Parts: sequence; structure tokens; C-alpha cells
Amino acid sequence: TVDNNYAEFCYLTHLTQGVRRSGSAAMDLAYVACGRLDGYWERGLSPWDVTAGVVILQEAGGIVTAYDGSPFQLETGRILATNGQIHASLSQALQNVPPIEVWADGDRFSKLC
Repeated sequence: TVDNNYAEFCYLTHLTQGVRRSGSAAMDLAYVACGRLDGYWERGLSPWDVTAGVVILQEAGGIVTAYDGSPFQLETGRILATNGQIHASLSQALQNVPPIEVWADGDRFSKLC
């Protein structure tokens, strides 16, 4: 689907020391706020998934934007949130993710993720 972030997950797994997913957007945003995670990205979210976490993170001094660094729009369902230190590099990485079709292309799939 359009909101499938599998390509992003595969791409960022190779650029980071690890990718964790708790299954709760609010919890992941709170983890960024308290320093347990450095950053968080997701797509396909509803406003109730992120509203509380966004407030907590911003109050803690974190940064919340769209993937491209533009202002976060609650209704888009896409979010990039970080401790601020990695925001520019994570935003750039998300913008460089190849389309899902590249990742799922037969033989190349196992080599990429």
C-alpha cells in the first residue's frame, strides 16, 4: 500500500545501529523525548496515534516535522521526530529511500533487506 514503510525500514536498517518498533506511535515518541530512542518515523498514522506524543516530544526539546523537514501536518499521517541531533540526516535518508518496487525485485530483495 501507499503507507507501507517496508522500504524505509530496510534502507534505514543498513544506515543505523538498529531499528526498533514498539507498535505504539505515542510510546515511540515518548521514548525519543526521554532519550531512549534517537528518532522515529512512520506513515499511515491517525491523529490520535501521535497527538500526545508530539506534545511530549516538543516539550522535551525534540523536533517534529514531515519527512522532508517541512512543518508537520497532523492530517498527512506521516511523521519524522528526533532528538534534534540527527534530524537533518534522518530526513535526508528518508528522502533517499528507493521505491518499494526496487526492494522487492526478485533476487535483489534478499540482498537489500
